[in-house]
Amino acid sequence: MKTLYVSDLDGTLLRNNERTSDFTNTVINDLTERGMIFSYATARSLVTAKKATEGIVCKIPLIVYNGAFVVDNVTEDILIANYFETSIEEVLDDLFENKVYPIVYAYIDGKEKFSFVPELCTKGMRTFLASRKGDIRTNAVNVVNDLKSGDLFYITCIDKQYKLKPLYEKYKNVFHCVYHTEMYTNEQWLEIMPLNASKANAIRQLKALLGCEKIVAFGDGKNDVDMFELADEGYAVENAHKDLKKYATDIILSNEKDGVAQWLVQNFGS
Repeated sequence: MKTLYVSDLDGTLLRNNERTSDFTNTVINDLTERGMIFSYATARSLVTAKKATEGIVCKIPLIVYNGAFVVDNVTEDILIANYFETSIEEVLDDLFENKVYPIVYAYIDGKEKFSFVPELCTKGMRTFLASRKGDIRTNAVNVVNDLKSGDLFYITCIDKQYKLKPLYEKYKNVFHCVYHTEMYTNEQWLEIMPLNASKANAIRQLKALLGCEKIVAFGDGKNDVDMFELADEGYAVENAHKDLKKYATDIILSNEKDGVAQWLVQNFGS
């Protein structure tokens, strides 16, 4: 049976230092060479995902931006794209009226950029942007209306709960919204994406594209529940949230012990 193996990144495939281990890199490179169909699904961009997994050099499809895109790991060609189907400008205007000034991801003149207004950045945004220092996608703009430029596909708000929670409640059934506390900084995030952009939907699209019959998923967070519900088998790492473990086929070793790679070594081809 043709099987698609898909892993979450942060807290699952990555160790706590936000990198894949040498062992994990070797296992995935070797097993894909032997015919394993593997992908990872992440909220990260292609740039930051590849930085975290730089030892994984095999030709595999990557699900990035929470399912907005599926991209070839080697050529970086976009295999599947999920853009906003309706105008997002009114949503941005609503954010501005509520004094929320997001980081906006878009293709501008054919190049991926993330735009922001420096003087309107929150502490959490400044922390995030500092971690992206030197990133060629950086696009600081002077006025909020410039955040509407290009073909938009992802909006990231980093602000106070009292400002973001009402916006989440307003838009959660209109778009794919992720409202969560960021695992590394403890900042409150609201991410707004096209309704059809999700890890689960991108996995479903990738399964069809590759002609796979079965899905095996690995995860650690509550945001991986929809991925587990779609999968034929879902394995939660030992450090996973208790709510995800309820949906798991089984519990495997933690991310710090390379649980995903260890499971693949023991089970692929068996």
